[in-house]
Amino acid sequence: MDHEESESTTPFWLTGNWAPTQVEATATSLEVEGRLPPELDGRYLRVGPNPANGSSPHALLGDGMIHGVRLCGGRADWYRNRYVRTPHQANPSSHYFEKFAELDNSLANTHVVGHAGRILALEEAHLPYEVDANLETVGPYDFGGRLAGSMTAHPKICPETGELLFFGYALSPPYLTYSRVSRDGVLLQSEPITVKAATFMHDFNVTRNFVIFMDLPALWGGSLTDGLPIHWSEDYGARLGVMPRDGTDADVRWFDIEPCYVFHPMNAYESGDEIVLDVCRSEYKFKAGAPQSKPRLHRWSIDTRSGNVKETPLDDRAIEFPRVPDDRVGRHYRYGYAFEFDDEIPLVAKRYVKFDMQNGTSVAHDLGGRLGGEAVFVPASGASAEDDGYLLAFTRDLSAQKSELIVLDASQPERDAIARVQIPERVPFGFHGSWIPDAKEGE
Repeated sequence: MDHEESESTTPFWLTGNWAPTQVEATATSLEVEGRLPPELDGRYLRVGPNPANGSSPHALLGDGMIHGVRLCGGRADWYRNRYVRTPHQANPSSHYFEKFAELDNSLANTHVVGHAGRILALEEAHLPYEVDANLETVGPYDFGGRLAGSMTAHPKICPETGELLFFGYALSPPYLTYSRVSRDGVLLQSEPITVKAATFMHDFNVTRNFVIFMDLPALWGGSLTDGLPIHWSEDYGARLGVMPRDGTDADVRWFDIEPCYVFHPMNAYESGDEIVLDVCRSEYKFKAGAPQSKPRLHRWSIDTRSGNVKETPLDDRAIEFPRVPDDRVGRHYRYGYAFEFDDEIPLVAKRYVKFDMQNGTSVAHDLGGRLGGEAVFVPASGASAEDDGYLLAFTRDLSAQKSELIVLDASQPERDAIARVQIPERVPFGFHGSWIPDAKEGE
């Protein structure tokens, strides 16, 4: 790609710091400004789209590349970036949708998670891809032959049972399938769920006892809208499906809501007979000819006795990529973290916002001359409070042309970063990631 080409003719995901890198690098003994907490012992991994041939027709359709930093004992031991070796990455000239039905044809570009000793790179329409601790590709993973369909890029890990809960969608019936995996990685259940059509269901919600599906009116099929074969349906309706975590299709209760679209929820929990969902809600997505509808923090409160759903806007800012501490997933929580969109460059943060869901207040860390990606919460050793921990994120100083891994105090994120790990390579903007701690002896 000619980087001198004007942004009017080159899409944003191929320009500036969204542009793909053609380098797979390894750097050791990284420079650190400030002081890394010595308890950070593990790997911060984040994946994003990095088209192998330098071009892709949509921001969501680049080949997955994982960027990782290994932290230990107050040091930053290494930085690595590696492609996830999928059939599409090996043959980037092939059109992704021509082989969409082949389950191993993943882009593996949306999320990377750790569970049961495996690291999985995810993209919602295909199988996960396993990578090793040095980010080298092991191959597609189907849970020992038990997973016969796709896996969402946003599985949830129950902090109490250790179960991995996820769904997958398909373009032909069954359109939706729910799966449950044990703490030690055994697929226990795959349950087809009845929905009316192939919806672009990107994420879902879990609580201590339930999973909640978001059946929303962004549908697969038809002509391209913003580069994808997905369209907004005015007559499909919108609803939330509540099912016990070990339930069946017959157990699902559906609750109608106002039409909208949600890429990512912040969290969900139960409060007596009520189920509370906090989400980043847009009025619509993939609506041909319509201006962008920006996501804002919103609450659905489902009264399971009356069947009513109360809808409440919580904040006016355009935010996305929400996270909570892993031990609060599906449980009552006080603090959530998200990023506020930059005004000019899409899908990146100009500041990080910490929401106090109990008091209805917030504080923010302004990135100043930097832009960033999703911030991941890592608990402090011996944490005594919910927000006792750190936020980790890749950032880019556009003026200095410098990439960093920043570490913020999650209890006071509005303060300056407590550490900045200098990355000697350019880290393009990307999507989601995880902190994967090193296993301790006896675990």
